[in-house]
Formats: sequence, structure tokens, C-alpha cells
Amino acid sequence: MLKTIHNNKLYMVTQPDHGQIAGYLAAHWGNDEFNAPGYFHTSDDHNRLKDEVVLAVSEHDNGWWEWEATPELNKNDGLPMNLTEFLTNLQEGMKRWRLGLPRFSQNHPYASLLMSFHAYWLYAQNVFEDPDPSFLHPLVRRTTLLEYTLEDEKLEGAKNFITELENIQAGFISTIKNNPETAHWVEEEHLKPNARFLQLMDALSLSLCSNLIPPNKGDAVGLGDDEFDLTDVPRKGWQDRVVVKIKPQGQKRIVCEPYPFNIDPLPVFVPAKIFDLPVEKPANFQTHWHSNNIQLIHYEYCSK
Repeated sequence: MLKTIHNNKLYMVTQPDHGQIAGYLAAHWGNDEFNAPGYFHTSDDHNRLKDEVVLAVSEHDNGWWEWEATPELNKNDGLPMNLTEFLTNLQEGMKRWRLGLPRFSQNHPYASLLMSFHAYWLYAQNVFEDPDPSFLHPLVRRTTLLEYTLEDEKLEGAKNFITELENIQAGFISTIKNNPETAHWVEEEHLKPNARFLQLMDALSLSLCSNLIPPNKGDAVGLGDDEFDLTDVPRKGWQDRVVVKIKPQGQKRIVCEPYPFNIDPLPVFVPAKIFDLPVEKPANFQTHWHSNNIQLIHYEYCSK
């Protein structure tokens, strides 16, 4: 669950809804200046590859399905724990990936592979001494959601999980290579920009659904009101990467420089449960949660 306090209200967005927003952004990415996902390198079937990338982006947090249905509750407000609270438990965080990564792997091993790289780089940024800066997630540009992995007693567990992910990836890659139609998808010119693209769509969605993305200056406000930069954004391919500046203009209107989407302006609707503060702790969570309406927060990405 993504929980954000904003203007004396508590905004709550589920992980699956956040993923769907990311998938929506991915499906609309691409114009004369930016290649769409799946088009970063030559392929016999760009549209099929794009489908795999969009699926990976939209379902990258599918391991949270079960948790979101019956979440662990915060002892103070009686509502679902925030993502940052829950992930202090290293094993529980890894459990989400172990549930999610194989879910679509039988029919969509490439999508599963991209999801696994998303998990891999989140942990690798804390574990490796010299991680590849091209895969620095905007989450950890100034702070890190997984900084607890640096604690001595948890660092070894994180290293073991990275090895586990590498073994999972080897299985996905073998399956993909065994299909002549998809074997070229794991070439570096495809794999690197597609993996980076998933990270970037995750960050854009998180900036609308939470206050987790660090802004260029000061503390995060969240819910689309922070200015930040997307770095190492594949434009035409992996060797052509740029910085996209995200600049809120007020009234949920956000300028992107340069502009990467195929519609200008691009409307985005984020479903949220919104509670006035202070929150009255519910006696029965499920009834209370489902009795509250979902409200849509309307954003617009635009070029100017």
C-alpha cells in the first residue's frame, strides 16, 4: 500500500493500481523523438515485444496481490501498512518477488525476466560496491527504500537473494532463447533499454501515487507535486539516453522536457482511497475499507 499525507488528508493507493498506472504510461510512451518500448532495436515483431514490455511494467508488482487483499494493518490507524513500513522485513519483501516473478513465466517469460531485473537492481544498488549507474532507480537517487539491507545482519540475506534472482533469470533467458522468434529479445540492445524502461515507468507512477520519489530540492510532497529528473532514459536505443525533466505546474498539470508520450496532453487517472485526518481507527477493516469510495485523482502530462 502506498500511503501519503497531503494537505491534511491520507491518500492510499494499492500496489496493483500503481502498477496499472505504470502500464498505462508505458503503452502511451513513444513519438517522433522517443521510440516506444519494443522498438529500441531491430526486431521481426516490434508490436509483440512491446506487448511483453507493457505487460512487465503493468504487472511488476503483482506479487502484492494477495497482501493487498488481506493486508497487515498499522497498529496506530488500523489501515494497511505503508510500503516503507512493510519492507523493513527483508524476508517479507523478498516473498513478494518470489510470488510475482513466476506468475506469468509460462506464457510470458520475457515479461517475467524484465520484472526480475527490476527486483535485481533495487537490491543491487545497496549490495554492490560499484553498481551500474545506468540502472540507478529514481527511488534511490538521494535516499533508498531498501536502505535497511545495509544492516550487517540483513546484508548477507540480500546478497543471497541477488544470487537467487540471477538463477531465476538464467531460466527465463534459456526459455526465451529456445524460441527462435524471441531469442533476439535477450540481446543487450533490447534487454538493457527495456529493463531500464520498466524502472522509469515505475518511478513516474510512484511520483503520482505516493511521495517516495526524491525531488531535486527539499523534501518530497508527492502526488505529482515534486520536480525531479528521469536519468538514462532510452530515447531511440540504449546508446541514445537522455534526461527527462518532470516539472509540476500546479493543478495536477505536469510538463515533461523533452516530451515522451504519443498524446499531448496525456490524461492520467489515479484511483485512491482518501481519508480526512485524524483517521478513526476501524473496528472491522474489510467492511470499513470497502465501504469507502474510490476517488480518481486527475493528472495531465504535457509538453508545455
